This record gives sequence, C-alpha cells and structure tokens, in this order.
Amino acid sequence: MAVDEKVERIEARKSENFSEWYTQVLIRTGFVDYSEVSGCIVFKPPAYFAWQTIMNAIDAEFKEVGIEDTYFPLLIPEKLLAKESEHFEGFIPEVAWVTETGKTKLDERLAIRPTSETIMYRSFSKWIRSWRDLPLRYNQWNNVLRWEFKHPTPLIRSREFLWNEGHSVFATEEEAIAERDQVIGIYLKILKEYFAVPGIVGRKSNNEKFAGAVASYSVEHVMPDGWALQGPDHHYDGRNFSEAFDIKFLDKEGKMVYAYQNTFAISSRELAVLVATHGDDRGLVMPPKLAYVQIVIVPIYKKDNKDRIDLFAKKVYEQLKKHFRVKLDDRDGYSPGYKYNDWEMKGVPVRLEIGEKDIANDSVMSVRRDTGEKAPIKASEVEHEIRSMMTAIHNNLYNKAAEFLKSHVHRAHTYDDFKMILEEKKGIITAPWCEGRECEVRIKEETGAKITNIPVEQGKFADRCIYCGKKATCEANFARSY
Repeated sequence: MAVDEKVERIEARKSENFSEWYTQVLIRTGFVDYSEVSGCIVFKPPAYFAWQTIMNAIDAEFKEVGIEDTYFPLLIPEKLLAKESEHFEGFIPEVAWVTETGKTKLDERLAIRPTSETIMYRSFSKWIRSWRDLPLRYNQWNNVLRWEFKHPTPLIRSREFLWNEGHSVFATEEEAIAERDQVIGIYLKILKEYFAVPGIVGRKSNNEKFAGAVASYSVEHVMPDGWALQGPDHHYDGRNFSEAFDIKFLDKEGKMVYAYQNTFAISSRELAVLVATHGDDRGLVMPPKLAYVQIVIVPIYKKDNKDRIDLFAKKVYEQLKKHFRVKLDDRDGYSPGYKYNDWEMKGVPVRLEIGEKDIANDSVMSVRRDTGEKAPIKASEVEHEIRSMMTAIHNNLYNKAAEFLKSHVHRAHTYDDFKMILEEKKGIITAPWCEGRECEVRIKEETGAKITNIPVEQGKFADRCIYCGKKATCEANFARSY
C-alpha cells in the first residue's frame, strides 16, 4: 500500500542565501532541532553521533600525550569568578545565575558554567604542592552556557554548547609554551582525518585574545559566505590565574614559585563548519567517519520479484554491517525515488541500489553522495570496493575544502584594495599591520572586519601598515567573522 510521499527538499540555494540554506539543511535533514529554550538546540542522533566520534578520537589522542579526563561542577560560586578580574569581566554579560532553590534565596549567586577556570583552579591550588606534582594536565568534556545577546544561530552561536576544556599546569614557561603545538597539532589532525576540513593557524591579537590569557592561538575557517568562523583554540595563560588562585609549588631549588598554565578547547561549533563546508543544495554531505549511516541499501522491486530482491539485499546487508554502519531501507509503500531523496538529504556517503538486473549480474549499483557517480560492484567485491570508495570520498571532500580555503585567502597592500576584496571577493585578507590597537579598532568600525589571527609563520610582507601607513611589524589575517 502506497503512502503519502511528501518529499522534503532544501529550497534555498547555498550560493544565493547561505543563511537560509544552512538553517534548512540543519532542520530538514534531522541533524539538529530547535528546543523550547531560546538559543539552545537539540542534537538529534546524527549530530550527537558525530560529536561522540570526535570526542572519542580526541580523547584517545589526549591520553597518548598524558592529558587525563576529569569532571568539575556545573555551578560556580560568584566569589570564585570574581577572583580573576579580567577573566570575570570578560564573561559578566554572558553569565546566567542561579539565585534561589524552591522558595529559598541563596546566600551567594551561583553561575551556570560559562567556562571552568575559576572552579578548577581553586582545587589545583590545594593539590599542587611540589614540582613533583607537575605537570598536571586535565581535560573535561561538558556543556557550558553563555547567554549571548547576539542573534543565536544553531551550532554557530548557540547559548548552550558542547566542548572540551583542557587545563594544564606546568613548572616552567618553556613547558607551557611547548604544549601549544602538541595540542593544536591534535586538533588539526582530527579536523583533517574526521571532518575533512583544513584551517588557518595563528595568534590572536591582544584585542581578540581570551579573557585572562597572555596569548591565544586559534584555527580559523572560512564559511561559504566568505565570513570566518573560529575553530579550536589554545591559550597560554602564563601566571595570570596561578597568582589569582594561589597555585604555587616548591621548585627543585626549594623556592616557592607560581606555576604556568594553559587552556584549550574544541566545541560543537565545529559541526557547523562540517555542515557548511561539505553540504550542497540537496542537503548534508557527510565525511564517512562522521556519518551516522555510512551506507544505505535500497531494494528496487515489483510484486513478482520482491522476495528474491529482498533476500539478495539482506545478504549484502549482513556482509557489510560487520564493517560499516549500514541501513537497509526496505520500507513498504515508499518509492525508490523518495528513498533516494531522503538519504541524499541526510548526506549518507554511499547508496547501493539493488534491482532485477543487479541480481542477474550478481552485483549492486553504487552511488556516491559527494559526486553522484554511479558504478556497478560485484557482490563478492563489495566490502573491498566500498572501503576504497570511503577513502576516495573523504579525500575528495578534503581536497575541495582545501581548494576553497586557498581561493578565499587574499593579500592586500593598500586599504583601498582591502575594502574592495572584502566586498567583492570576501574571505580572509592577509595584510601588513603595525600591531597598533587603534588601527585594529578603526578597521573593524569602518569595514566590519576584525583580525581573526596572526600567522605564526611570518613571510615577507609590505613595509607599511594597511591602515595608518606606519612601519608594519607583522602580517595579520582580517575577515568579517561570526
């Protein structure tokens, strides 16, 4: 019996209206959904599976280098937030407070975790006594709440989001600084091997660095509309927090000294990069490692051959499910065309079609989601061929993303060029800068572009600052940014 096939489609075009396209893809494909709390979303199984996969992959890398998992409370007493003034002031506008329980007013307000430095470091000050207690390298996977006043956008700017919080303590400045490349290296590896996306690494300007940090480093992405989006980051905090929270220890010379600290994170915002980078006008396009369903099998039959085709399809399913995440779509009443559209929207990397001719040839017809390429595969070779296909899909997605990023990084030598590129070409603009805060602020006020980061590797650059004309001391990356 046929059912009412209401075909869900992505109506907005990615190249014409990215914002509307992005929202339609997230909601209509069942990746996430809105909740009853403004700015907070529901991670539906495909999105949460991707996040869990990322968590597990990063966690394994962290444990390899000695970073251990822990968990601290969700609620933070106000007195702790106030101990580090720069950090506290940076988060005041975004903090949500618990002020009463039932009908009883609390003696002290409790902040719902915007970040955990303050509550963790109170414990660190009790645990660390000697150089033998160091390094201490802890990580926790949790949710945080930041009541953004800007327009919330699912995953890109959600008020509640998921992330890792890495917090490390070292005896020497050299050890603390050395951790940056190790942690950023792990993030870049996961971005390439799981997300199939590249990024641009650099140091944040003093104006854009994390509140309380000495120096912040980030991985930056370019979205399809040419705006930048910050990815994972690592912050060298020096002794700012250790002095505020009395984290000191007896060193090898018998002196009581303050420790050096770092913080680092990757958040569920990275799922927005995944969706935006690879998705197309038909919906999601998922990299194989993060796909909730990697293969969908669609039997194509008539009444007189249904049993025979179902039996063949189930054999292929049983063969593949040992190695892949496979779905056999044997729903009655839905046409093959409806099923194709449904699974294409969800971004399943490979579709296998099985009809009468395929059975006669002891084969299946494969269709790649990323290219639409169709090819027959012998049933006896399906596992091997699909494995190769998954690698090819991942590599293709990464190469396309890398090419897009490369084509959206521009150089400007004059302020007029800078403004022209920003309006016409969009993306990231690399330009000489004097490192003056006034120039940075004026550029942002006049164009809406801020410094995303400053490349760690500085090549040759023009002598004069893009804005003021004074001597340039570095090259910086500018972009309009989410």
